[in-house]
Amino acid sequence: VDRGVGVLVALPLPLPVGFNAEEAHNIVKECVDGVLGGEDYNHNNINQWTASIVEQSLTHLVKLGKAYKYIVTCAVVQKSAYGFHTASSCFWDTTSDGTCTVRWENRTMNCIVNVFAIAIVL
Repeated sequence: VDRGVGVLVALPLPLPVGFNAEEAHNIVKECVDGVLGGEDYNHNNINQWTASIVEQSLTHLVKLGKAYKYIVTCAVVQKSAYGFHTASSCFWDTTSDGTCTVRWENRTMNCIVNVFAIAIVL
């Protein structure tokens, strides 16, 4: 007797290709707002603030469960008439790896956070 038993084959869903910079930007901005929001520049707090921003950002990025290695950097400087300039350069696969920069400021300080995401190839 043929019972009509079929074979179910699960095909893998296509994974999103490339780094989602907008998603990373939103995560980092929330972290920066949470740490620096409402604060005035205070040299004594910079190490704690920058450590909190990079650790929280990294934790939330990793929780996304995507196959990336992340590097997060943060700089906080007191606002001045001299400005604040940064630059970075990467040699990588632009189809899968990526970066985003979050610029944040209030009346007393500027903050720049960079996220570099390198795809893990299995």
